[in-house]
Amino acid sequence: MLPSLTVPAGRPLPHRGAPVLHLFMTVDAVGGIWQYGLDLAEEMTRRGVAVTLAVLGPEPSQDQMRAARAIRGLDLRPLGVSLDWTALTRREVEAAAAIVAREAERAGADLIHLNSPALAALAEFCAPVIAVAHACVATWWAAMRPGPLPPDLAWRANLVAEGYRRVDALLSPTRAFAEATAATYGISPPRVVPNGRRKPADRGQRTPAGAAASPFAFTAGRLWDEGKNARTLDRAAARMRLPLLAAGDLKGPNAAQFAPEHLRSLGRLSDQDVARWLAGSPIYASAARYEPFGLGVLEAASAGCALVLSDIPTFRELWDEAAIFIAPDDDAGFAHAIEMVAADPAIRTRLGAEARARAETYTVEAMTAGVLEAYRAVLTGPPLRAGMPA
Repeated sequence: MLPSLTVPAGRPLPHRGAPVLHLFMTVDAVGGIWQYGLDLAEEMTRRGVAVTLAVLGPEPSQDQMRAARAIRGLDLRPLGVSLDWTALTRREVEAAAAIVAREAERAGADLIHLNSPALAALAEFCAPVIAVAHACVATWWAAMRPGPLPPDLAWRANLVAEGYRRVDALLSPTRAFAEATAATYGISPPRVVPNGRRKPADRGQRTPAGAAASPFAFTAGRLWDEGKNARTLDRAAARMRLPLLAAGDLKGPNAAQFAPEHLRSLGRLSDQDVARWLAGSPIYASAARYEPFGLGVLEAASAGCALVLSDIPTFRELWDEAAIFIAPDDDAGFAHAIEMVAADPAIRTRLGAEARARAETYTVEAMTAGVLEAYRAVLTGPPLRAGMPA
């Protein structure tokens, strides 16, 4: 229980034994927001908070649904509405915002946690709103393309900008992404609360111990997303004798596709299957050009994998001195670094230990504590408007 948290004025206090706070949170099942939302929801319920999880976008997979239903007391509500970055029109996003606002009111929410901040631009909510800047089309475009946003992305970025201005507080998982968000939208930097992830054992997953008989490299994520830059790893794989395995969807909900020529594609894997591969202590590689945090890297580090990462601000912030860094488009550099680590057990062991030690600072408990501090600030003090000019 969190006795220092109180519900907003005008809402009756909960009766004895009832949760102190009713949280309504949006998630989607497309990428890392699902993992973020489930980990946060599980820890919140353990602390006595009632959580309603509203799922936007495509239906969760069967293994995702099993993971959600395993959280005791969680109210899971798939809404079947469009995500702002996959919707074809503004009207679709308006409809999604209206449904989310209605469901939050029906749930009796004391606080709204939006992982899709654009929704705040299009609806009035029944309670204070906190949003998290996990990613957005404008910062993605700045990292991936020269020149101004095309019209199809500009209207989406405008919604995000308005959403940021209207929420009561805005969070970011890294300082680097908070600064990029502030610079892109001309707002004060969001409050930084690093993401966290539980170890497989803490999630009730059994994984075999020890390194694989033969070294291999591994990557995971939304392979269809250009920002993940799987093409560099595909070219690197052509230069290596070592196998480079890739877990993740090759087709995205926005019609983006990736067709690897040299990576060994494993397709989309469940959390349990990813954990099994990571238990073999592969060299984990990410060549991302755009990555606001990178939960896949955190999972690999938690498993004691040596990390070979693209040299971008977020990875430097999170993993400096605990990974090898290569320029994002240097496929020869990735191939050389991966094979060097594979060939030297001492380097591999040292890098794995450094990664694991760093990962222990990015826990679900620490993430939840940071988010709860933001909740307290909103519920007990004046609004921390993210949209104030920098």
